[in-house]
Amino acid sequence: MKYVIMILGIVTLTVTNFSFVLPQEDPWKVPEKYEKLKNPIVADQASIQSGNELYVEHCRACHGTNGKGDGVKAESLNKMPSDFTSTTFQKQTDGSLLYKIYFGHKDMPGFKKRIPDNKDVIDGTFGKTRGPGDLINYLRTLAKK
Repeated sequence: MKYVIMILGIVTLTVTNFSFVLPQEDPWKVPEKYEKLKNPIVADQASIQSGNELYVEHCRACHGTNGKGDGVKAESLNKMPSDFTSTTFQKQTDGSLLYKIYFGHKDMPGFKKRIPDNKDVIDGTFGKTRGPGDLINYLRTLAKK
């Protein structure tokens, strides 16, 4: 009986210790003011083309040509990049996507200093320039691919 109690004690301690070591879920929280933002840029051909240019320059290396998260840098990351064609990704609000692109989280770097026309984004709006809205419009087209 002492042997069984001792084994149970060891198992309990081991499980308790591993619960502190195992990675915990770290959700990507988007502030409410961004969550509610709507893209003011109409998704016309000019916007989508401009967004594609930004995507090629800043996103394609990790997220891949078609946005499936299979870019040339994807394998070197700790976590695979998001699949922009997925329903889960596409269900996010425009403001959520904007926030995630500009502020980043873990392996996803923030692009607030890399993508032009971002001052208003940092202030919590889509801004007066087309760049951020164009990029979001282009990402929306990837759902169809």
